[in-house]
Amino acid sequence: MNSTFPLSSTKLAKFKRQVEKANIEYCQVYQRGEVLFTHSRHPGSAVELHKMNSITKSVLSLLIGIAMDRGELGTVHTSIAEFLPGARKYAKDSLTLEHLLTMTPGIEWLEMGDWGGKPYPMMNSEDWVEFVLTRPTIDPPGTLMIYNSGCSHLLSAILQQATGLKAAEYAERHLFGPLGIADYYWPADPDGINIGGFGLELDSADLLKLGRLMLDKGRWNNAQIVSENWVEMSTLPRYHTYSHIGSYAYHWWVMSDDDLHPSEPYTYFAMGYGGQNIYIVPEHECVVTFAANLYKDTFHTYRLFKELIL
Repeated sequence: MNSTFPLSSTKLAKFKRQVEKANIEYCQVYQRGEVLFTHSRHPGSAVELHKMNSITKSVLSLLIGIAMDRGELGTVHTSIAEFLPGARKYAKDSLTLEHLLTMTPGIEWLEMGDWGGKPYPMMNSEDWVEFVLTRPTIDPPGTLMIYNSGCSHLLSAILQQATGLKAAEYAERHLFGPLGIADYYWPADPDGINIGGFGLELDSADLLKLGRLMLDKGRWNNAQIVSENWVEMSTLPRYHTYSHIGSYAYHWWVMSDDDLHPSEPYTYFAMGYGGQNIYIVPEHECVVTFAANLYKDTFHTYRLFKELIL
């Protein structure tokens, strides 16, 4: 893939035209300490809460990293049974936090198949955690990544069990608060566990704060919010299942070329249904964010970034 960097005014103008034609609420391009482009569909687009869908997963990954940095969660190789008693009951005690972060627990999960893109059976159950733990094991853990919002929900439950704080409360104290993210909504399951895989609503403009935090290796205003090691480890490609998206890391995606190698320049991203994205290109100190309502063409913003920016 040929890189279009540095971003010229001509390239940005073409990108701007395409963004304005689409049903995109908010978009920003940031490079080397400067916002080069901002698109706001209407005056309130920047500050109205917007459903970020599976970007929730990448935010949760940050929280897991912070908790590990603080010694509250052990390591990625810690068994989930240390936090979820039901794991042993349902023979899932061999699963580790890493299996959940990489979505490789080996359980039957039809989110990208018969369930139609959402984990409706889990959502319709009375106990979401138990639903995930009781799914049959069909592959050895750690062998195959299958997209699984149930993994994310278990991570949220584990974070709550380990810290005594719901994910939203933990984020407010250790992530949202330091970043100045004051307005958000994070729904919970019937047991009061913040939904790990989706549902988080943020101001669209706050996506750039999350992207800049990652770009700056976990630092914000001279404070280390999450360790540089976690930022690096959580954005390394580990499993490749969905060639039309990329490789999977710890609840972050990594852009891949046609040979399944990381694209050049190296790019990782958070992605939510409907065109919600945070793209980070460390080599060029660039972050591009989208908040959109493209539910009939969820990969439109992905293509805009890949074809006109990357």
